[in-house]
Amino acid sequence: MKSPITLIKGGLLAASLAAFAPVAALAADVSIRLGHVLPESHSWHKAATGFAEEVNSRTEGRVAIEVFPSGQLGSEKEVIEGLQFGSVQAGLIGSGSFQGIEPRMGIIEMPYAWGARDQAFAALDGDLGVALADMLDGKGIKVLGWWENGFRNITNNVRPVEKPEDLAGLKIRVTPDKVRLATFEGLGAEPAPLSFGELYSALQQGLFDAQENPLAIIYSASFFEVQKYVSLSEHIWGAATLTMSKSVWDKISAEDQAIVMEAATSWGLKQRDMVAAANDELIANLEAKGMQFNEVDKAAFIEAVDPIWESQKDVYGEELLTILNTYRK
Repeated sequence: MKSPITLIKGGLLAASLAAFAPVAALAADVSIRLGHVLPESHSWHKAATGFAEEVNSRTEGRVAIEVFPSGQLGSEKEVIEGLQFGSVQAGLIGSGSFQGIEPRMGIIEMPYAWGARDQAFAALDGDLGVALADMLDGKGIKVLGWWENGFRNITNNVRPVEKPEDLAGLKIRVTPDKVRLATFEGLGAEPAPLSFGELYSALQQGLFDAQENPLAIIYSASFFEVQKYVSLSEHIWGAATLTMSKSVWDKISAEDQAIVMEAATSWGLKQRDMVAAANDELIANLEAKGMQFNEVDKAAFIEAVDPIWESQKDVYGEELLTILNTYRK
């Protein structure tokens, strides 16, 4: 039988715990699942993991981020929908994939918009990035940083593509957005959309002859096993957008929000450096895997896609196009 003193102590302890329970609930960690569609070997995952670890450490666990690669949280379209509803807390997403909810996001990935990656970074770290982030903010998505996807190149199993005419009749997988479809229709190919997670199998089964992606993705996704030719078209440069659901962002204290933004910026710069450092090595590795590289007649490609720019003027509007052109000079 317990003594009266033991019973009193037990009662006091229970009362104390009950009194502090509401405070503990208010101080609960913000748990964040961050999803992306690329494999763990890609720079997206390496940098996202570093970003998560830094935030976890510097906030002393108040903001806890866990990274889910390889489409574990869904396709980019599904992650974007989840961000809007709050069912997915964060995502690292190709900028072009946001066109489904904000068509003007496609301006980043217009064909041959950027002669060099430094132009794109200056724009996204400047006025263009601010304007686009404001647009997504209005859709319930907070932009934490502009990382890099890189220049996209064409691969196929039929022949080297050196000029637009070489694309005639090729069935090419593209991302599911209108501008990308229109671009390859204008170049004479037969484009069709397909989610990234299904692409390897579709190429393996011969459902598509071709696809287009940055070299890092071509390598990390092992497309060298199912594709033969790489044409260095660099037809599109794309950003990777590090994002968080606004409903989740608003739960984080101002102090911890500052830490998250600092980590997003620093790891974004590191991720960009990873992309730049890997280019020559990727070409060598892909050649070692049996892929054949060729240059393209870029002037002919640029001329062929010029009508796409004319067709999108009303979508982007004069103000946004003026901002873009400021950085393209």
